[in-house]
Amino acid sequence: MNRLKEQGIDLKGVERCDIAGVDEFHVRGAAVSKELAASIDIEGATVLDVGCGLGGPCRMLADEYNCRTTGIDLSSEYIRTAKELSKLVKLDSKTSFVHGDATNLPFEDNSFDVVWTQHAQMNIPYKEKLYSEISRVLKPEGYFLYYDIFKKEEGEVKYPMPWASTADMSFLFKETEMNDFLTQFGLTREQSYDQTQAGIDFFNSLVAKLKEFGPPKIGLNVLMGETTKPKLMNLLEHLKSNKLELKSGVYKK
Repeated sequence: MNRLKEQGIDLKGVERCDIAGVDEFHVRGAAVSKELAASIDIEGATVLDVGCGLGGPCRMLADEYNCRTTGIDLSSEYIRTAKELSKLVKLDSKTSFVHGDATNLPFEDNSFDVVWTQHAQMNIPYKEKLYSEISRVLKPEGYFLYYDIFKKEEGEVKYPMPWASTADMSFLFKETEMNDFLTQFGLTREQSYDQTQAGIDFFNSLVAKLKEFGPPKIGLNVLMGETTKPKLMNLLEHLKSNKLELKSGVYKK
């Protein structure tokens, strides 16, 4: 809230665009969320965002696509902040946020038209349980949308990374392994896109802006603090060297 005040924004009139620089904690931010949303007919859908962070995608879907959205995250602080931000931009009636475990979702079977996740699985060691739960709460004919970072080649990954400061907090795996789990649980792949070059271009542009203008008042640096630069540079290096890749896609139940 203090960051908004510093920019002269009236807290009584905050709009979603005013917080877009920080509430979407993934590579390319809000732009890629809109791409993901446009990959299916998502208008009016009930959507679960697994690993929702501060809830930016939930608010975007509620605002632009009239979705009824639910976000779940293991961080109680993220959930508290997500609720406050939704209230601030007057989207609290169409969004809800739950503190909970992605491998033990507190929802009934067949509850959602769409489940999506962005940059969450890297912190979850129990992949089979994660994708089993996603399939369970997804309605028949429903869609699973993902945008994630995967291992591409074997080899040591250098930390810190944006999602983990040390290797013992990171659980990267390959997209083919995710596909095996989702196929096992009755989902069929409809689309898969390589987003790696787009991510590299985004980081190159971001680095140039940081050099010229310094860190933004509201951006990912607010969440990552002084470790922002080494985390982003490590990720960029690994994307360029083909150790990691960015992928997005659609599965249907």
